[in-house]
Amino acid sequence: MKRAVERHLNILEFTLASLLRRKAKNLSLLAMYLLVIFILASLLFFVTGLKREAAVILNDAPDMVVQRLVAGRQDLVPDGYAAEIAAIRGVTAVRPRLWGYYYDALNGANYTVMAGDDTTAISEKATIGAGVAKVRNLAVGDLLPLISYDKAPLLLEISAIFPSASNLVAADMIVISPVDFQQLFNFPSGQATDLAVTVRNAKELPTVAAKIAARFPDSRPILKSEIQRTYQSVFDWRGGMTLIILASSLLSFIIFAWDKATGLSAEERKEIGILKSIGWETSDVLLLKFWEGLVISLTAFLLGVILAYGHVFFLSAPLFAQALKGWSVIYPDFKLMPVVDAYQLAVLFFLTVVPYTTATIIPCWRAATIDPDAAMRY
Repeated sequence: MKRAVERHLNILEFTLASLLRRKAKNLSLLAMYLLVIFILASLLFFVTGLKREAAVILNDAPDMVVQRLVAGRQDLVPDGYAAEIAAIRGVTAVRPRLWGYYYDALNGANYTVMAGDDTTAISEKATIGAGVAKVRNLAVGDLLPLISYDKAPLLLEISAIFPSASNLVAADMIVISPVDFQQLFNFPSGQATDLAVTVRNAKELPTVAAKIAARFPDSRPILKSEIQRTYQSVFDWRGGMTLIILASSLLSFIIFAWDKATGLSAEERKEIGILKSIGWETSDVLLLKFWEGLVISLTAFLLGVILAYGHVFFLSAPLFAQALKGWSVIYPDFKLMPVVDAYQLAVLFFLTVVPYTTATIIPCWRAATIDPDAAMRY
């Protein structure tokens, strides 16, 4: 056992010296290898982090959202629906929600406007997201001017700004009183945008949804689990689209790495011949090339993953954050909580490190099996 360890250490020491003798070739290969690992790991970390943030936020979402459809499009829900749904067995609460979108012609941004749950909330007061405060240069106590659908001005005093920790969902949000909401959008009384339904037992959600759909054929019940799956699919799709855009770069690297790994130079063939002539066995030469490939690929993998971790969780992934967050004038500015998927990292390792390390052995085995004199004269 001790001799085997010493053998590997000696070969590893010789491997490092051999790599340093061909610094230009190995550094160029390491740089390209590192870049590919960095991009792939950054995508992996960013998409996984976004999916985790979405899952955490959606934990507070209603058990079910009920919408009303007219000609296949969402329409307002009469308050009478809420009373009848609340009477269904298993339903503990039904809350009509008022929300919509307001287009700000000053900067071309769309704000998400919601009415607070408190019907006694003070009129002409608003709580805004950090994104709205930034683009409109507002602070607590300032006035936010809006134009209602009746072309009448509505001045709202900023009572609070949502903390930066909520930027993922609240960056473009404005929360106002129900009275101000109805005035801003000329919203009809006795109507709601949708209904938030709370069910006592989560296992009864499909049954309650079926009862609602049977009682109101024009309704569309949406379960929280369906919303969660939709968000997961959206982030997976965006990550896949970004990867497809980078596919040409990845293909170029694969061709480059395969050429470098499988094509031995005359100097390398001569070195193998010399090693064979001084008593090295074929297994020793193969072990040498195995360590060379492993040192390069493992170094690139570790450095690429570390740089990707810092790029995503400390710098908020500036290279492709906007493409994965979405397209909007107000981009949410937030830092993702570090999260690492060990399974996905293992897949990335086996797709990048193992093929290259294996590819370095094939041409070496061919060179190591020929006569040493022929290899040195090559």
